[in-house]
Amino acid sequence: MAAEWVPDILGSPFEQLTLPLGDDDEGPVVATLVRSTGNRLTAPFKPLGDVDVLYVHGWSDYFFQTELADFWTDLGARFFALDLRKYGRSLREGQTPGYTADLGVYDADIAAALAAMDQSLAHRDASSRRLVLMGHSTGGLTLTLWAARHPGVAAALVLNSPWLELQLGAVGRQALAPIVGVRARLDPLGAHPAVDLGYYTRAQRTLGSLPEGPAAWRPELGFATHPGWLNAVLEGHRTIARGVEVGCPAFVLLSRRTGSAFTWSDELTASDSVLVVDDIARAATRIGAFVTIARIDGAVHDVFLSAPESRRTAYVRLREWIIGCLASRHPLV
Repeated sequence: MAAEWVPDILGSPFEQLTLPLGDDDEGPVVATLVRSTGNRLTAPFKPLGDVDVLYVHGWSDYFFQTELADFWTDLGARFFALDLRKYGRSLREGQTPGYTADLGVYDADIAAALAAMDQSLAHRDASSRRLVLMGHSTGGLTLTLWAARHPGVAAALVLNSPWLELQLGAVGRQALAPIVGVRARLDPLGAHPAVDLGYYTRAQRTLGSLPEGPAAWRPELGFATHPGWLNAVLEGHRTIARGVEVGCPAFVLLSRRTGSAFTWSDELTASDSVLVVDDIARAATRIGAFVTIARIDGAVHDVFLSAPESRRTAYVRLREWIIGCLASRHPLV
């Protein structure tokens, strides 16, 4: 029997659909698609009435940002969010949270989501609806690489603090990569020293922007990391550093400042304590021919979980950009 849409933990109007993806060495694997379609009667008369949005979360995360969904549906779009395999709603007992040895494995998750959205790659030419991809942090890296492998599929790419470069910078990445590569071959699920001290979560709780949710889906200190996973991320960073073409206009939202992740201070409620934002801004210039970068004063790593004023600014900038970008059905690239 085919899976059916059922009520989501976020409550109405959110629903979820389980997407079976076969088995791996840890057992059955699934992804989970969440949707909020807004008012279907008024949507055709709004600026994005012919748009479907697919959102992908970051590392040690899942979709819970109802305000973000409301932003898109208020513009007429149908909003979908994907909890990737071994994350959030898709995490099953006995699985290593968030683990993959190849970011390309998520092609299957995305393909299943697009098929459920009636955006199947095999029938793109027949679709009258445009696709907007939106990714946060590691999800931003994953979607950037996916878009570069599937140029022209998306009408626009929106990246919220995408993890496009290692926090040590290009030189540090190049020095670390051979060591990680060896460990990934010999002990892919080996332990790494913990680097998340919980300050990013503390900053969000201080701001009141982090709702309560299942602790296993978003642990305060993040998921444990492993050499196989880090090697996959570093390979993604190497690909970005060489330059890619996502085949559509891209909009990158970042904080103005990077904050220290190793000492608590109030600065962490108004800066990105996860990424080095200047390095990400530089890396973003290598993802395509049409890239707009918006630096949001006072933003945290997830720009849309920042303090209210910064959040409002981010939504205004995104609204201006996406409506301008999609005002014409003629592609810019």
